[in-house]
Amino acid sequence: MKMTPAFVIVGALLVFWASAFIIVGIPSLTMKETPSEIWRPFTPLEARGHRLYVENGCSYCHSQFIRVIDWGIGAERIAKAGDYVGIEPAILGSERTGPDLSQEGGEHSDDWNRAHFLNPRNTTPISLMPAWDFLSDGEIEALMAYVQGLGGKAADLRVKRQRDWKRQAVAAYAAGVDANIEWLHGQVPEVWRRMPNPYPATEAALQRGKRIYQQLCINCHSPIGDGNGPAQPHLNPPPLNFTILRRHLVENRYIGGIFYYQIMNGVTGTAMPYFKKHLESEKIWDLANYLAVSFVGYTDANTDPRGIDASYESGWVNRYQPPVLAPGR
Repeated sequence: MKMTPAFVIVGALLVFWASAFIIVGIPSLTMKETPSEIWRPFTPLEARGHRLYVENGCSYCHSQFIRVIDWGIGAERIAKAGDYVGIEPAILGSERTGPDLSQEGGEHSDDWNRAHFLNPRNTTPISLMPAWDFLSDGEIEALMAYVQGLGGKAADLRVKRQRDWKRQAVAAYAAGVDANIEWLHGQVPEVWRRMPNPYPATEAALQRGKRIYQQLCINCHSPIGDGNGPAQPHLNPPPLNFTILRRHLVENRYIGGIFYYQIMNGVTGTAMPYFKKHLESEKIWDLANYLAVSFVGYTDANTDPRGIDASYESGWVNRYQPPVLAPGR
């Protein structure tokens, strides 16, 4: 058989179209447009946000699918083909420079998302994500709506939970400083409120806690812990002022367990997110010690009730005493 230019061109086209059919055509023919149990259609505002997400290349840094191997990052649900019915284009992404967003809806409050889109450093000081403050207010709202809808019906439940708790949190803040602190502490189970920090507040522990604070907390709670960080103007209720906790500490009243629980679980309805997927247990205790020593002036670290000392633990004496309160306080 003579290899003519026409033969080569026709042969190449046949190979190309055969490959395209095998790679694209056959999977397309076998795909079923069956919605999953969490699927729902986009609202018009969410559809506009999806278009902004695609146009601005968000998928270059964020994926939108959770795989079986992702259980280790705290995944709650493996992505299914039925989650993406009717989404065009379905930009799943493959890069995880930032977190996966397939179930992002309701993970954070609306306030947190707004502050985050305007400048990601507001909420995550070490974030690499660019600021989106070039978008109009309407576009920010659309992008927020899209992100809060990721996860479909499951996301709707989380968003509703955030908004229900937000009403309570705003009311508690409006009732005044003391009522707000009592409300916040009242959401912590009694077992945690009676638990001192089991880790000594050594110099090394406080330095570890300081580093974590600078990486995760400083732009909401500020360098001096008064809640007036760069994110504060965007948040309602505003970040907690740690220094006012001094008036809520008396003898035999613990702070370590309260800090741990709120860092681990967040304060749903506010911009305070949970960090149970980000920080190991010791890091949360170190951060709790740093908050207590630096902004409250007292830590219950390594006080009774206490258990067995860890094998790798420096000798340490707690010299941080509860603040002396004026009579009637």
